[in-house]
Amino acid sequence: MKLQISHVTQYDYAEPVTDSVNEIRLSPSTNERQSCYHLAISIEPNAPLFTYEDFFGNRVHAFSVNEPHQKLLIRTQMTVVTEEAPKPEVLATRLCRMPAEEAWSWLRSDEAENRFIEFLLPTTYTEMTPEVLSFAESVCPPRVMIDVYEWLKACSSKIRADFMYDPEATTVQTKASDMILQKRGVCQDFAHLMIAACRSYSIPARYVSGYHFVGDLQGGSTDFVQASHAWVEAYVPVLGWCSFDPTNVAPVGERYVKLGHGRDYQDIVPVKGVYQGEGDQQLQVVVDVRKIQET
Repeated sequence: MKLQISHVTQYDYAEPVTDSVNEIRLSPSTNERQSCYHLAISIEPNAPLFTYEDFFGNRVHAFSVNEPHQKLLIRTQMTVVTEEAPKPEVLATRLCRMPAEEAWSWLRSDEAENRFIEFLLPTTYTEMTPEVLSFAESVCPPRVMIDVYEWLKACSSKIRADFMYDPEATTVQTKASDMILQKRGVCQDFAHLMIAACRSYSIPARYVSGYHFVGDLQGGSTDFVQASHAWVEAYVPVLGWCSFDPTNVAPVGERYVKLGHGRDYQDIVPVKGVYQGEGDQQLQVVVDVRKIQET
């Protein structure tokens, strides 16, 4: 699938600000499932971009605006070609290579811990509280040894079943344990809960930021608001990093565009920065994802 994506972030300040230093993580990664063929970034006021890769391999663009300004506009446009998710029969063939007991044992080994330690330790958003541990234990009956991949699918499905999607219920600071008590949240909250549950079972898990194309599923309606999306990548012995979306039923495939990954949301904030100045600020984000018809 060929997708065209526009992401506009605008800050309006009540009073002029200066020395605005910013980082943006809005560059689609290129991997076995997607390829970025075009990326354009514009900044107003105009500012030169400095590009580097962070610790997790995400492409970062940094810039500074030193002169006084009351508006900061960041516009990205990109074209990405995506591939379908692996067929169930293909995954089933791969899963036969390592017995469940052996796979779980390897995940608890020193080798696995040394290799994936940053994706095993709890973070501010993914603390292993009693509520999180209780949820993880409820994914499947006690003492039932199931395949790691099947456990991950069950965990993702249970989050969708047990929690209601509600954009008004949580904030960007909400932790997984807080969301459990409220029984509702958004994709960021669902991803953090799954990550915390995975890590409590010694499964390396990371937070993924990106886009989910649903425009052609709205029955021609244009009254819905698109936004950035979040899902999870968990490490399965033999299979490697596998994607799971605890918000949506369909598998992560051609409708998903990955921007980057980290330990939690804090590592992969799309736009973050600091500035000198006082007064209120208003933030507006507009995301548009469209399918390009092949000729």
